[in-house]
Amino acid sequence: MNIYVLLKRTFDTEDKIVVNDGVIEDDGVEYIINPYDEYAIEEAIQQRDKHGGEVTVVTVGDEDSEKQLRTALAMGADKAVLIEVEDDDIEDQDQYSTVKILEAFFEDKEVDLILAGNVAIDNASGQVGPRLAEKLGIPYVTTIVGLEIEDGVAHIEKDVEGDIEKIEVSLPLLVTCQQGLNEPRYPSLPGIMKAKKKPLEELELDDLDLDEEDVEGKTKRVDVFLPPEKQAGRILEGELQDQVKELVSLLRNEAKVL
Repeated sequence: MNIYVLLKRTFDTEDKIVVNDGVIEDDGVEYIINPYDEYAIEEAIQQRDKHGGEVTVVTVGDEDSEKQLRTALAMGADKAVLIEVEDDDIEDQDQYSTVKILEAFFEDKEVDLILAGNVAIDNASGQVGPRLAEKLGIPYVTTIVGLEIEDGVAHIEKDVEGDIEKIEVSLPLLVTCQQGLNEPRYPSLPGIMKAKKKPLEELELDDLDLDEEDVEGKTKRVDVFLPPEKQAGRILEGELQDQVKELVSLLRNEAKVL
């Protein structure tokens, strides 16, 4: 099987986000593989071990993304591809830009299965996987928590807000992975040593016959800001009827939600 994983480099979830003048400060920030993508990597490795083939991990990002790709190789992926795009290369880079680049990359690829994280923890749009599947003309299923493949047919369990939907669909296929699908492995020391020798291909937009204008974003980020700090709660006192009247007054006059 030809299995591909879409990977994104994101902020470490333990780091505190600092915003100055509408820009997220990244000095001293640790970056990691997007946590939902780890489920995709683990599932890709398990499916390869069952059915044969190879796992290729692909990311669109700057040169620092090589570290996360090497981590995926250390987990057990066979190959990695870095499509190098610096932050200032593309005007208003967004999900459209990423999908346009990935569409060009997959144009001449034989694909059986593409896996991605359900969402990225930074933007959390969940758009890249479904958009790419539409461009490639293959079916997709999101938020999967179970995957078995037999005779070219995927038997899928999909999370639907606390319940499970069972789906059967033929390959090729794109799926996005949800927590509960598996337990991602940690890179072992032998895996880390082997990862240094595994192939990591580096591409640029020119290699995909793309110009910067071709992948210019379709959306514009107007502002970036943190939510206001939570204020201390207020305890209403007195008889229940009086509390209700005071609550309604506060909602109408202070919160202005009524």
